[in-house]
Amino acid sequence: MATTTYLNLTTITAAANNISQSKQLRLTTSTSAIPSSTYTKSTEPLPLFSSVKSFAPATVANLGPGFDFLGCAVDGIGDHVTLLIDPAVQPGDLAISHISGAGSRLSKDPLLNCAGIAALSVMKMLGIRSVGLSLSLDKGLPLGSGLGSSAASAAASAVAVNELFGAPLSQSELVIAGLESEAKVSGYHADNVAPSILGGFVLIRSYEPLELMQLKFPHEKSLYFVLVNPEFEAPTKEMRAALRPEVSMSNHVWNCSQAGALVASVLQGDVVGLGKALSSDKIVEPSRAPLIPGMKAVKKAAIKAGAFGCTISGAGPTAVAVTDSEERGRVIGERMVEAFWREGNLKSMAMVNKLDRVGARLVSSVPR
Repeated sequence: MATTTYLNLTTITAAANNISQSKQLRLTTSTSAIPSSTYTKSTEPLPLFSSVKSFAPATVANLGPGFDFLGCAVDGIGDHVTLLIDPAVQPGDLAISHISGAGSRLSKDPLLNCAGIAALSVMKMLGIRSVGLSLSLDKGLPLGSGLGSSAASAAASAVAVNELFGAPLSQSELVIAGLESEAKVSGYHADNVAPSILGGFVLIRSYEPLELMQLKFPHEKSLYFVLVNPEFEAPTKEMRAALRPEVSMSNHVWNCSQAGALVASVLQGDVVGLGKALSSDKIVEPSRAPLIPGMKAVKKAAIKAGAFGCTISGAGPTAVAVTDSEERGRVIGERMVEAFWREGNLKSMAMVNKLDRVGARLVSSVPR
């Protein structure tokens, strides 16, 4: 009789959580990824601006079989952070003065808000003690959407603090600051915050040490994401709890092969192959799809309408499909919206977006 071998995901998750608590966390960067910082933090940097405004894009994480190690940034939607030197705030401290947009339910306590946690982490890295800062967060992303909402806030605030003081930290160090925020809010995983900061496709090669690899999608190739967000909240922690603690060896091998095919497709600019691979997850999507009303029908509708592939974006409930035509993407989006309403009784909104190749960035600044 054949014996089925199982891999214990509970053990893997526990190991990842242990990493987040380690004081020896270090970053090794791929030569194709991110430059190391040459900044020495022995001296507190002086602020170059009285205020700055930053933007960080939404992200699609997992990409089907790439659970917790693959993600990409999406152009056009995300969060904005405005940061200013505030004499009313005690030197070395941070206050959250205002939250607008989709974040009305978020706490203004910096220690309980992902934007605040990331900003404080960067302030600690820089050794900021002479000025107090005030932060305003404009949420362009809905909470619990599967579009990297918490990561975008963390990325935007980390970049804002860094830019205010002349950008002495590298992108890799900003990812670590964002990871500290993610660990406290939704779990220790970088597949949202890394692409939000770096842009493009990012593979998390290792968490101990943390090693990120940017995957270059060819500029001459066309890639569009059809994002359909239903009026349904799927908190990351709850969606993680739905995952089975063990997976069969056959499913593990299958998912590894699909993840490899996905990476190859990204590097080759093969949108058809990319779609086929992200549609082929046998481990995570089968456990989460039943928790999102109408998701299975939405995926079928997307493929029938001409999408090259469709899956759950991050932890959901947003569904993401891929195509190489904006016009076709709009038709695909319409069919997906119809399926969410028909099969899930959920209203939804469709967007067609390109890949964001830039990542979190400074939008404006006021000289001091």
